[in-house]
Amino acid sequence: MNNPFTKFVQWTIDKGALDHWTAYHIGAGLFIAKVAQWCGSSDLWAVLWVLIIGIAWEIFEYFVEGTEETYGTYSKWAWNTASDIVVEVGAAWWMVLPAGAVCCGV
Repeated sequence: MNNPFTKFVQWTIDKGALDHWTAYHIGAGLFIAKVAQWCGSSDLWAVLWVLIIGIAWEIFEYFVEGTEETYGTYSKWAWNTASDIVVEVGAAWWMVLPAGAVCCGV
């Protein structure tokens, strides 16, 4: 199938942005944000905790896994790192939005 969505997904895979760990990063972003809320954090701080922990995790991965050694090229590592942070923070942000705030003007 050669539709725009398929081309986009293939492009992200070729760039190294998406891999099998992307779903774990989405889940971790949601989980960390919810735990932060349960511990009394505001919505903003719940998302900021996801960002802080996500950056710390990527720094840890950099020292443990390296760049070209794991991802093949420095470019693929950079795309993957950026996309990991974007998807986990994006998922957390989406979760803390009030219901209907984006589409309904609440």
